[in-house]
This record gives sequence, C-alpha cells and structure tokens, in this order.
Amino acid sequence: MGVDEVQRIALYGGNRLRGRVRISGSKNAALAILPAVLLASKKVSLNNVPDITDVRTMLRIIEDLGATIRRRGRNSLDFYPSRLRGYAPPYDLVQKIRASSYLMGSLLARFGRATVPVPGGCDLGPRPIDQHLKGFTALGVDCLIEHGLIKLTADKLSGAHIYFDVVSVGATVNLMLAAAAAEGRTVLENVAKEPEIVDLANFLNAIGAVVKGAGTDVIKIDGVEEFGGAEHTIIPDRIEAGTFMLAAAATGGDLLMGEVIPKHLEAVTAKLREMDVKVEVGPDQIRVFRSGPLAPSDLKTFPYPGFPTDLQPLGMVLLTAAEGTSVVTENVFDGRFRHVDELEKMGARIKVEGRTAVIDGGVPLSGAPVSATDLRAGAALLVAGMIAEGETVLSEAEHIYRGYENIEEKLKSLGAQIRCHRAGRSSGAADDQG
Repeated sequence: MGVDEVQRIALYGGNRLRGRVRISGSKNAALAILPAVLLASKKVSLNNVPDITDVRTMLRIIEDLGATIRRRGRNSLDFYPSRLRGYAPPYDLVQKIRASSYLMGSLLARFGRATVPVPGGCDLGPRPIDQHLKGFTALGVDCLIEHGLIKLTADKLSGAHIYFDVVSVGATVNLMLAAAAAEGRTVLENVAKEPEIVDLANFLNAIGAVVKGAGTDVIKIDGVEEFGGAEHTIIPDRIEAGTFMLAAAATGGDLLMGEVIPKHLEAVTAKLREMDVKVEVGPDQIRVFRSGPLAPSDLKTFPYPGFPTDLQPLGMVLLTAAEGTSVVTENVFDGRFRHVDELEKMGARIKVEGRTAVIDGGVPLSGAPVSATDLRAGAALLVAGMIAEGETVLSEAEHIYRGYENIEEKLKSLGAQIRCHRAGRSSGAADDQG
C-alpha cells in the first residue's frame, strides 16, 4: 500500500519514545533541488532523496516535462533532463504542492519562458508571490497572471540588483534558479538564509553555476550559458529531526537522532534546554531525554536561524505538558494556529489572539477524534496522541506523509503504539502491522 493511501491513524498514549532514529533527507531542500535538475544538460545523480508524497509529486511533474528518471534505491535517483519537451507543467500535479512554484525559475532558466498554474500546498494563510514576480521583472521577464496561470516570457534574462521587501524562501529559490542562467551578475539582497538555500547553491555550483553568499543576507550569482551534470547528496531534514526532538521531550523519552547537522537545530536545542530537557550534541547526532517536569516557556517563530515556524505546532504540544503559562507568538504565517481547535478537543487550554496563543499547561491531554489540517499540524497531533490518555484517532493523516518518510515504522520502532487505517478497507480495518 502506498503511503499516500493512509487516511486515519489511531494512537494510544502513555509510551515513552526510546531508541535511535535515522533522519531522512530534507523535504524542503529536495523540493528546491529537483526543479534545479531541469537546468542540467547531463546526468544528475541525487542521494538521500526523501521518499515522501510531495517529492513523488515533483518527480511526476519532472517526468511529464520530459526528463527520464531511474531509481537506484529508495533514496537515490538518476536524472536525464537533456530532452525536455515543454515549459508548462500539468495543472493537476502543480496544485498538489506549494514548491511547484520553483518551476517558474528553473523553466525560465532553461527555456526563457514558463507557464505554471498558481501552486497549491498547505493552507497557511496568504503566501503571495509578489516578491517572485518583482524579481523576475527585474531580470527582464514579462509576467502575466490569467485564468489561474502564471505566464512568464523573456527574450533574454539579464542580471540585476534585487532587494526583497520581505524575507522569502520561495522568492530566494526562484530568483537563484533564474539568475543562474541570466547574462551578467545578479545580486539578491535580504534573502532567506535557511540551510536548504545553501544546499541548493551547492547543487547549482556542482552543475556549473556560479553562486556565492548563500547562507548570508546577500547572494551573488554570475550567470552561465550551459550547465553540466553532477552527483549531490541532500542534507538531513532539520524539521524531521526537530519533530523527533520535541516528541522525545513530550513523551519523557530518550532518543538519539542520527545523521543530523546539529548547527541547523540550535534554536530547538536552546528552547528544549530552557524547558529543562536534557540535550547532548555530537558531531552528527543529537540525544534528547527527560525525566523531570517541563518548565513553561515563551516561544517565538522567526526565519532561520530562529525557531522554525514548521515546528511551532509541535512546540505548542510540548508546552501543554508544562505546568504554568506559556506564550507562543507566530511571526511567519498567519494561518498557523489551526491545530489549536484540535488540541482543545483533547483538553488543551489555549487562548488565541491574533498571532499569539496563551497556553495554560499542566493538564493531561485525553484521546479524541481529531483532524490534520496541514502537514505540521498533523505531526503535532501525532505527538499529542502519544502523550494523551487513551486513544486518539487522527483523520486526514495523508497530510503527514507529504513530509515524513516512513513515519509509522520509525515511531513503532521507538515504542509508539500506532495503527494506520488505509484507503479501500472498511472503516474499522487497520494495518496488520498494528
């Protein structure tokens, strides 16, 4: 059965997560690098590609555009993109993932034109693409939106100096892709500094681009006329690692996260220590364990290197277990408190005002029927189910498989009690591994 067929997950609380877990490749890095493969003229080999539904969707889009893909294993792929046959990816697939917007930059670099449907993905409130279009216009692109399509054309891409009004990962990725093929130098200021941006820059340089400054406020790109091939290994997923770190703390467990880059998780490490959780950091692993009570805390999300917005829902679950009052401030996405209603069904005491949520913690959660409103909310409700008394049934669980590889097997191996209900079975039937 495919991971995208999972519809409901039943969890039984009370077990501490213990053991060692290997962290998969980064979802956000993979979804930026896969469109960049379209720039290459020779074979590209990617390793540590996470086997998740968002990546599967992007691979289907790339194949539809004419690239040949050969799998060398679950997480290793070879790409042959020399004979692309179009610059208009299919509407039905683009609508499934937000990262499909990166095809604008890569197709512009390859063809000087792109026709891309307005992308879909998790509904986290308004996420305008005005910064993307502003940047493309500066490079000499004519931009038109009509009938749900973004139509981009350029006789020639020319380097430019572009200052982003707001820090945007998506706009940074798109302009890096387009500028890699622009004539002359492009300077991008006030860019995103996420590790995934650095990984994309490393891949682009490997295929022949000239990108400098990734990871800082300013990225400089000298355009080239042709790109070759390369082999590249995608970085570990810091959000998956953070998810397991917070789950270990919430369940009072003891987890060793392997194959991680600890520097990418410093904000999470600092917050856990502030809450009296023990964290031991090695060169490529992190151990998180807790035996005593949790201290309340205030949590504020910011772009990297701040506390990730993607981990805010999980941080909120942890704070419900801390005796006292905690405050969560969401500074990145307007719509990232939709999990609160579901947590309240489980007995959480949370009051939301605008971008701020006040948590009155210390009252045990109780199992209840809940629904995943998006990917990270789903992950948060998984953890909530693991610390709640009794059974929690999580519907719309397919969201979770967009970003977490092999999640049910990983959690089961660490001691969680999970049963997965899949499409095509009766409502009471469960995965026989349960």
